[in-house]
Amino acid sequence: MVEKFDVIGLGVSTLDVVTLVDHFPAQDEVQRALGVEVQGGGPVATAMVTLARLGARVTMLDVLSGDWRGNLIRDEFQREGVDTGFLELREGYTSSIASVWVRRDDGARSIVYAPGTVPEMSAGDISRDVIASAGFLHLNGRHWEACLQACQYARESRVQVSFDGGAHRFRPELKELVPLVDICIVARDFAEQYTQETEIQKGAEGLLGEGPGLVVVTDGTRGSWVFPRRGRPFHQPAYLLPDVVDTTGCGDSYHGAFLFGLLKGLDLEQTAALASAVAALNSQALGGRTGLPTLAQVTAFLSTCTVALPSM
Repeated sequence: MVEKFDVIGLGVSTLDVVTLVDHFPAQDEVQRALGVEVQGGGPVATAMVTLARLGARVTMLDVLSGDWRGNLIRDEFQREGVDTGFLELREGYTSSIASVWVRRDDGARSIVYAPGTVPEMSAGDISRDVIASAGFLHLNGRHWEACLQACQYARESRVQVSFDGGAHRFRPELKELVPLVDICIVARDFAEQYTQETEIQKGAEGLLGEGPGLVVVTDGTRGSWVFPRRGRPFHQPAYLLPDVVDTTGCGDSYHGAFLFGLLKGLDLEQTAALASAVAALNSQALGGRTGLPTLAQVTAFLSTCTVALPSM
């Protein structure tokens, strides 16, 4: 019998080498790094780590190589409490890796990404029973055939599907996926590319018209806009903390924390505040996961912002 999970993630897990620099190097320049973190990354994967650190029971569906990169990615999942029972290891390939340069003064980033050679998951790799064991399925369109199959199983099993549409990640085939999801959280750039609307409300209305019951549009330091199919839309301001170190993973952690709020039965205003707070706290350390807070830490932070969460 398959164990029950709060959230199942389906996506590509990467290894991030995050380097803090005084400035982005010029041609042939050599400079000393101010800090380095080597840790797992990837939008869905980091959302799962966020959920685990907050206290949710989660698992990750992905294919990793049996190389040193894949081993580091899997070992970190295990340390963070993300179930790895459905991670497949394949020998003879390489896992994804990214080199992230972060500028000290403003947290601006430059990223070089190598996708690795491990094959994508197929539709046949997805188990109906595994998908049915979750409260939510979270994905971003990677492992395309597996993604579509997982959405079909989720719909048959009444499992809610959450979609992460990141900035600069729109591609036309995602128009086949969005109508299959229930919770659609996208960057403003994604909403504009998808709907060809530059106004946030019109873009959100266009996405709601595709089928999701809830659309959230995120816009970095300008906060996020929440549009439920039933109920009033509202704006959630970002928590602007001093001394931002690195915004890597902030959007991913927003997604994870938003799902945690829904899992715990918070209303949408409390859920958006929780997600914004987690993203803000995550920006205070180098790397996409170093600054992820526990539930106690984010609750304490929100208590200073006059946002009260129910006891959990």
